[in-house]
Amino acid sequence: MTEKTDDLDNYLDNHYIHRSNWLRAAVLGANDGILSTASIAIGVAAASDMREPVILATLAGLVAGALSMAAGEYVSVSSQTDVEKADIEREKIELKEMPKLELQRLAEIYEKRGLKKDTALTVAKELTEHDALGAHIRDELGINEISQAKPMQAAFASGAAFTVGGLLPFLVTLFLPLKSMAYSLYGFALFFLIILGALAARTGGSSIAKAVIRITFWGTIAMGLTALVGYFFNVNVG
Repeated sequence: MTEKTDDLDNYLDNHYIHRSNWLRAAVLGANDGILSTASIAIGVAAASDMREPVILATLAGLVAGALSMAAGEYVSVSSQTDVEKADIEREKIELKEMPKLELQRLAEIYEKRGLKKDTALTVAKELTEHDALGAHIRDELGINEISQAKPMQAAFASGAAFTVGGLLPFLVTLFLPLKSMAYSLYGFALFFLIILGALAARTGGSSIAKAVIRITFWGTIAMGLTALVGYFFNVNVG
């Protein structure tokens, strides 16, 4: 019996959906950190013959971007949390005022999922007796521990990942030759994006090749357009 329980635990460990919230925020933050700071640096480098403006613009983009990502994630995910709390409160009132109707709704949900009508009603009754609100939150509203919004977790993951991602192009602006700065930034940023795509795919259990192609394709477009803006205006900064 113990061996069967261990086998079940090991089987569940192979699933990755429980990582989706923080992984989404971390990948978004790191990807934005690499692309934003590299694109800013490429754009300024294309319009300047001095290193200082490139470093200053990249550092400003790094700091502002990290704070913006963290604040943006917190605000947006908090809005989701507010919606979830409002729906839960509404569900409490409905369970109190119309328990029979709510029971019927729950049974209909299970029936649509493939249970026979009598079985669906029996399941709905037993779950209602055990935890009526929990059953409706999970099965009617679609809120569970995995999908539930976590503002602080999302804000920290996104802000920290942006900082790490943005530091990589920033280091390039500090140490590599200015003459070929734009090309160096593009090459290193592409390399960083490939690593990010591979790590994200491996952590999430998805296709590494697909993730790498996707992230490098859109990264190339973003950096290329930024470089064109710098060359187009051809403004000497400094």
